[in-house]
Amino acid sequence: MENNIIHPTAIVGKDVELGYGNVILPYTIIEGKVRIGSGNRIGPHAVIGCPATDTKHVDFGYDDPCVIIGNDNEIREFSLIEQPCYEERTVIGNGVFIMQGVHVSHDVHVQDKVVLTNSSVLAGLVKVLEGANIAMACTINQYTVIGQYSIVATNSACMKNVRPFSRYIPGKPVSVNRYAIEKYGFQGFQGEIEEYVLKNITPNSPEIKRLIDEFDTWVAKYGHQTY
Repeated sequence: MENNIIHPTAIVGKDVELGYGNVILPYTIIEGKVRIGSGNRIGPHAVIGCPATDTKHVDFGYDDPCVIIGNDNEIREFSLIEQPCYEERTVIGNGVFIMQGVHVSHDVHVQDKVVLTNSSVLAGLVKVLEGANIAMACTINQYTVIGQYSIVATNSACMKNVRPFSRYIPGKPVSVNRYAIEKYGFQGFQGEIEEYVLKNITPNSPEIKRLIDEFDTWVAKYGHQTY
């Protein structure tokens, strides 16, 4: 626990591993098998590592089921991150911003640079890939894959996968997330990205194709349809 600032009211369980430079704010609870990297700011009133909210109470007997949290994340007040139960990990990557009151269910993976906005709910086994943005008060259905650098609009009930670099707005055609293209420096691939999002034409550029291949791998695993 060296080089971490832990408020006296916070509870950090015996099975929790912390890196350095973390700030654990008042009334936060971190319990169970949880591994946290460095430079994270967590709380107040956050809950990490609680048992999965799953009616089947599945236990596949994994050797090391746990919550993994990387580095330089902001996990704001009243947010919750559950232990896995169907897979071996619940994962938060690096540089993730989890705003107030977000629910991250069992077996969810949230990759680097993702933003999860206030009051959103990620159901079990959801995968949110690099750079994606979940807007305010969204609900993401089980087994759904949110593609890299995409955005899901405010108050969406998202029941299908969302393509990389796309915008999902209920009741409207899928469109291109040009904001993310500019923010993350993909302007040189804009034509390929637009053809992929709007016409489902696979890009030739290895950098973009790698992202789409990863998305497709998760989609094939879970079998959901895509918007």
